[in-house]
Amino acid sequence: QVHLVESGGGSVQAGGSLRLSCTASGIIPGTHCLGWFRQASGKEREGVAAATPTGGQIQYGDFAKGRFTLSLDNAKNILYLEMNNLKPEDTAMYYCAAHGNPYHCIHQVVIGRGELDFWGQGTQVTVSS
Repeated sequence: QVHLVESGGGSVQAGGSLRLSCTASGIIPGTHCLGWFRQASGKEREGVAAATPTGGQIQYGDFAKGRFTLSLDNAKNILYLEMNNLKPEDTAMYYCAAHGNPYHCIHQVVIGRGELDFWGQGTQVTVSS
């Protein structure tokens, strides 16, 4: 069974940085894509960034481009999201997700959806002005 555990959320002031981590277990390397999605209070879930199983392809949501960096430690099955120049509108619960179709995570980010098979519990990010 796939199990995802997020960490690294917190409260920062605008312009600050945070690094989120997602430790994935139960995944055979190279089989599941991974990604970060977020949901703010009263809003739809949206894709932040996602990667194919080995990290060869990465897709960012428009709001994340130039500020967020996704990376994957294949050996440890850990997905990182480095977030810089955070803005109050980045305040949301951030979820790590995985899917068995290698390109599904990227596709979900592109179409602005969040329909994946496996989800973590989420980590809260709060950015104050």
